[in-house]
Amino acid sequence: MVTLSFPSPSLSFVESGTCSKSTHVSRVLFSGPDEVHGESSEPSKILRDVHISERLMEDFTELARENTEKDLETCGTLAAFLERGVFYVTTLIIPKQESTANSCQAMNEVDVFSIQNERELYPVGWIHTHPSQGCFMSSVDLHTHYSYQVVMCCFFMGLRQFSSQFLSRPFQVMVPEAFAIVVAPTDSSRSYGIFKLTDPGGMEILRGCSETGFHPHKEPEDGNPVYEQCSNVYKNSNLRFEIFDLR
Repeated sequence: MVTLSFPSPSLSFVESGTCSKSTHVSRVLFSGPDEVHGESSEPSKILRDVHISERLMEDFTELARENTEKDLETCGTLAAFLERGVFYVTTLIIPKQESTANSCQAMNEVDVFSIQNERELYPVGWIHTHPSQGCFMSSVDLHTHYSYQVVMCCFFMGLRQFSSQFLSRPFQVMVPEAFAIVVAPTDSSRSYGIFKLTDPGGMEILRGCSETGFHPHKEPEDGNPVYEQCSNVYKNSNLRFEIFDLR
């Protein structure tokens, strides 16, 4: 199923003039008390800005409602195009998946890669619910996100930004701007958070961790937390996106 999200009937583009006066672009703000696992004193690295639709979290929450009422997680992939040094998230893909109250496993991921490839999009992040938990990144979430932030193996066959030597085989795309959105409808302090691993601290911890399942991680030696809130993600009122629900 493919659905389109307000404000436009068109697909995968922003209105002409992405920074026009009619466009409202605002940094994503978080309500509730700051927590040590979600905030660091300084950004870990200068990253390119990412724009998401103002309706992204709202629309995903609605799509996940049936699972949420059953205390089951829901997950989706976020894909973007890159224009003038800014990522614009234009596509939400909800794959076939198997869920529990505290986990969600995507199935048939080749279908996700196919959609990204057809539209020449970057896999810049993912979104999932915590139906009955707080807004945080679990150890399993951190390992999942590591695969997005450090390197994604994608079956892109024709991205214009890359040399023709890559056009006939899978290759690896580095996306340090990759982010994770956690939607937690029962968290009274904040209903969602947008996170990334700290770099280099958090990245080194995950790179050296071979444990599976839920487990604790040691703190990075640089004194920063393992992950932090993103400071380079903005809500864009003029950004439209399409939703692929493959369940």
